[in-house]
Amino acid sequence: MNPFSLLLRARGAKTPVGTWIVSASPIVAEAVGHAGFDWGVLDMEHAPLDMMTLVHLLQAVGNTKMVPVVRVPSNDAVMVSRVLDAGAHTLLFPGIQDAAEAARAVAATRYPPEGVRGLSAMGRASRFGTMPDYFRSANKAAGVVVQMETPHAIAQLEEIAAVPGVDALFVGPAGVSGALGHPGEFTHPAVMAMMGGAAQRARALGVPIGTVGVTPDVVTRYRAAGFDFVAVCSDLGLLMRGALAAVQALRQGDSGAHVHTLAEGTRTGEGMAEAAGARR
Repeated sequence: MNPFSLLLRARGAKTPVGTWIVSASPIVAEAVGHAGFDWGVLDMEHAPLDMMTLVHLLQAVGNTKMVPVVRVPSNDAVMVSRVLDAGAHTLLFPGIQDAAEAARAVAATRYPPEGVRGLSAMGRASRFGTMPDYFRSANKAAGVVVQMETPHAIAQLEEIAAVPGVDALFVGPAGVSGALGHPGEFTHPAVMAMMGGAAQRARALGVPIGTVGVTPDVVTRYRAAGFDFVAVCSDLGLLMRGALAAVQALRQGDSGAHVHTLAEGTRTGEGMAEAAGARR
């Protein structure tokens, strides 16, 4: 069974929490995987990933409990085949607008006669040709998550969710906020109303639906709106947030002179005056 689908089925009352991997760094991806996230998106749409970097990321994340989801750059059958051959199991397709596009995405992940994926026996996905009956089992292991980013797409939610092979839905807040004329306002009332409505409609269908937020507070609001799986920020976003907070904390009250010695460490302001007096 597909590992991401298994994660969603086993969630119970717990909402699986993920993040975005945009650093293109295997070591960062592996570290983030050990932080406790349930799943993570390896982003080929907006991050500088080539195929070999994707392989390295999959290898790194494979050393953790974090379930990888690869966002492909587009709904392109050749690219999908390459990503699956590299060892990905679950793909996130951006910008899906209707059921026909969702069906094309699913077909790209399946070998004939169920789909159009090109057959390749020698790759990471088949453990380099050592997996018995790989071509028969691969279709069942493939997972498809379709991302809706516009009011038009969300209006087609029921039709998209009904496409055989669509395992989960995903709403992109950035795209929705832009399409509604509120770019970057991820909690604008109009954005929240559309996203919340999508979550409730998906729940009525029994189809898992997820989203991503920039902060834990925003993600908490999305979760309360009914989303079944959520992601927070990204590896670089979390890194920059921590770095900026550290710099800001250390620069508060940073107006005095600094003197540093191996014996006494760093002294500032009044501490320097006391040290000077002690030496007199």
